[in-house]
Amino acid sequence: MLPRVELQEGTDDESEAVETRRVIDLALRVGELVLSNGAGAADVSATALAVTTAGGLRGCAVDVSFTTITVSYSSRSEAAPQTFTRTVTYRGTDYGLLADVDQLVRELRDGSITRTEASSRLNTIRSTPSRYPDWLASAAAGAMAAGVAMLLQGSLLAVAGALVSALLVDQIVRMLIRWRIPVFYHQVAAGFVVTLVAHGLHELDVPVAPSLIVASGIVVRLAGITLVGAVQDALTGYYVTATARTFESLLLTGGVIAGVSLGLSAGVRLGFDLPLEAAVPTQLSDLPSALMGGTVVSVAFAVSCFGPTRALLPIAAVGLVGQAVYVPLTSAAIGVAWSSAMAAVVIGIASYSLAGRFRVPPLIIVVSGIVGLLPGLTIYRGLTELLTQDDLAGLLSLLTAMSIAIGLASGVLLGEYIAQPLKREARRLENRLAGPRLVGPRHPRLNPLQRLRRRRRRGASADTDTAAP
Repeated sequence: MLPRVELQEGTDDESEAVETRRVIDLALRVGELVLSNGAGAADVSATALAVTTAGGLRGCAVDVSFTTITVSYSSRSEAAPQTFTRTVTYRGTDYGLLADVDQLVRELRDGSITRTEASSRLNTIRSTPSRYPDWLASAAAGAMAAGVAMLLQGSLLAVAGALVSALLVDQIVRMLIRWRIPVFYHQVAAGFVVTLVAHGLHELDVPVAPSLIVASGIVVRLAGITLVGAVQDALTGYYVTATARTFESLLLTGGVIAGVSLGLSAGVRLGFDLPLEAAVPTQLSDLPSALMGGTVVSVAFAVSCFGPTRALLPIAAVGLVGQAVYVPLTSAAIGVAWSSAMAAVVIGIASYSLAGRFRVPPLIIVVSGIVGLLPGLTIYRGLTELLTQDDLAGLLSLLTAMSIAIGLASGVLLGEYIAQPLKREARRLENRLAGPRLVGPRHPRLNPLQRLRRRRRRGASADTDTAAP
């Protein structure tokens, strides 16, 4: 049922200009929230266009860069276009907010709410506290590290050590956030602290593999890096934004590597060398613990990012499916990078199918699902080899870690490319090749209210032409 509104005949140019500014302002504010939470530039552009089109503005041009969103609109062909720009200064990961904004845009497009109601709801969404308390988000970070230790076949003592070290790192990072220290130094501090914890456990003769503690901490810090958005931007033609996102990902990853390297170097100087355990190939017998660990890691990451409660079940399923594909492939000696990429493709297909059923953007399920496949142990091995063995082996390990990360990001996007045509077989071919949409509606359109207004205006114009001499 359409909302009740009063249609004003003969709206003057001034009131029309005011309404235009309000619609574009709503589109810019929505786009800011979507971009700041890791969505790709194509998704941000589509979301902003959905808002402007639903508000009655046809033919808007949207341009997205890493830090700005620009919307241009011309009411008539002979009029100069109006251009509005909004700068994106805050970046975080709040999947609950992202899901709420995505639902708001869909309701606006379908005509369930008006532009005024959408603007009011957006203000409420922005001002509403996170859906989980801070202590639960911290506990989720610890659970994520414990899940990684499960994935690496760690003992109960190793799982407990990873949990405690992650909780310690989380408190240190929160302190740095209160001091307004840049994110790069959060990564350095996290890598350094988790390596010191591994040193301490090793020197106390605690029967825990130090590599599991360090690798778990690395994965926790890598999980929030938006490499999926960088690859998506590159595939959809937003090369400037893709370059900026890639540099940000490399910078934050480099911070973790620098922190771990600093901790390892300090240990060598003090005579506390961490042993480099021999790589143990994955076996099918490891599948039960891998399934449990993958599920825990994915759900814990979603909770730490304040994901909506309704998304936790599909995220758990996707995390489990990813490990169910990855473990048999690696045990068959296909290779870690290719096994990760193939598992990511399956995650992408499953995520798109589940997202619509649970009314959440696919991005939330996709990113959460691949966390358990991040190359934390490979990075640790590479750094240890650089410090204790030969440089060539260390560089090869780090290159392997990079190929795994790229394979995960490109794999989930390939899964989205495959899943969308499978779900919409009746669509035209160009729609099938339009690219994956991880956030926002696929096609902008006028909502029923705007279509009614347009018919009224066309009828009024026809009556004027008939009455003219």
